[in-house]
Amino acid sequence: MSLIERVYASGGDVIIDTLELTCPAWTEPVLICGGFEDVTCTAEDGRSLQLIAAGIDVSLPKKSNSASQTLNFAIDNVLGEAQQKMDQAKAAGAPITQTYRRYLASDLSAPAEPPIRMKAFGAGIEGTTVQITAGYGDLINRAFPRDKLTTLNAPCMKYL
Repeated sequence: MSLIERVYASGGDVIIDTLELTCPAWTEPVLICGGFEDVTCTAEDGRSLQLIAAGIDVSLPKKSNSASQTLNFAIDNVLGEAQQKMDQAKAAGAPITQTYRRYLASDLSAPAEPPIRMKAFGAGIEGTTVQITAGYGDLINRAFPRDKLTTLNAPCMKYL
């Protein structure tokens, strides 16, 4: 049984949802945690993260065998900074990558379960709320093997 499952079963601790949004067009990542107080925690790679408290709502992907695993989340009370970040990413044509981590308030030294990393498919702003949809991608329609054999990477093909 994982730490998160124990908390769900017996309570006694608080789960802190965190989001890290990164994009090559931005100078630094956006670090957000759910709640009313800013949090400093350690990522799985040893980095110290200064997370800003915000009202976030996370809709986790269903645990199923379908190929479309999407994570939807909304961030409330956002000022013009979010609009600027979205415009920078769109203008640069750069993808936004989000990392979702869950921590226990009693242990901020490492995530309580492995992080979920996904690429953002769409983002929108309604009033002061940013809504982002992220996913792993279309696994069913992906070609296998990914590298296509051509005469450039397999010269013997021209003799067939």
